[in-house]
Amino acid sequence: MSDSPVKDPAPADEAADAEQPPRRARKPVGWSMIMIGVLVAVSATLVWRRDGIDGVLEILTHDLALFGGILPRVLAGCLLGAFIAEVLPHEKVSRALGPNSGLKGLLIGTAFGAILPGGPFTAYPVAAALLTVGADFGATIAMVVSWTLIGYGRAVAWELPILGVDFTLWRIVISLPIPVLAGALGRFVFVRMYPKGAEPPS
Repeated sequence: MSDSPVKDPAPADEAADAEQPPRRARKPVGWSMIMIGVLVAVSATLVWRRDGIDGVLEILTHDLALFGGILPRVLAGCLLGAFIAEVLPHEKVSRALGPNSGLKGLLIGTAFGAILPGGPFTAYPVAAALLTVGADFGATIAMVVSWTLIGYGRAVAWELPILGVDFTLWRIVISLPIPVLAGALGRFVFVRMYPKGAEPPS
C-alpha cells in the first residue's frame, strides 16, 4: 500500500504574506480633494473679478514659492510614514492599538502623541502609517489630539520660556484626559458609522 504524497510546506514568504492583513487602498482623488478644488476655483474667480488677472498671478507666484519651500518637508514626512508602515509589525500594532485594545490602546496612543517630535509633516504621516498597519480610529485620534494638546516639543520650546513652568504644567495636567476621551468617542462613532467589514471613505 503506497503512502500518500506529502504536500510541500508553503514557502516562508507566502506564509508571511498570508499573516499580514490586507492594506487599505487609498483613492488618489477623494471628496476632500474635490471640495478643496471647488473652493480654490471659487476663490480664484472672486479674486479675478476684484483684482483682475494680476491679482491671481501674484497669489499664484507667492504660493508656488511657498510650496517649493515646504515640499522637501512634505516629502520627508511622507517617506517617514511609508517606512514606518513597512517596519512596524502589523500584528503587534493591531494588538496594542487596534479596535480590541480598549483603554490600553487609547493610553498608548496618547503617550505616543505626547512624545512625538516634529510638526504636522511628521505627525500626520505617522498617524496615516498607524492606520495602515492596524491601529483603529480611536487610538489614532488619541495620538493626534495628544500631539496637538500635550506635545512636549512645543511645551519645551515655547510654553516654558514664554508662559512659565506653572502655566505649562497645569495646561498639560488639564489636557491629559482630553485625548483619551476624544479617542473613546471616535471609536464609539466609528463602530456605529462603519460596521465591521465596511471601509470608511478616503
